[in-house]
Amino acid sequence: MPLKTGKSQETIKSNIKTLVHEYEHDGTIGNSHPPSKKKAIKQAVAISLKKAGKSRSQKAAKK
Repeated sequence: MPLKTGKSQETIKSNIKTLVHEYEHDGTIGNSHPPSKKKAIKQAVAISLKKAGKSRSQKAAKK
């Protein structure tokens, strides 16, 4: 399923959930094969933030 576009926190959460579900189902996120679920979650966060045009540091600064 394609990822949603947008900068809102809900869109980012939805994209992370979609990517992690894809990993649990297929064992892949796109073309990569993360060795563990923890690594898959980190990769899903990075992909979702990149899609939203944000960085992890911007996300942490708002807390």
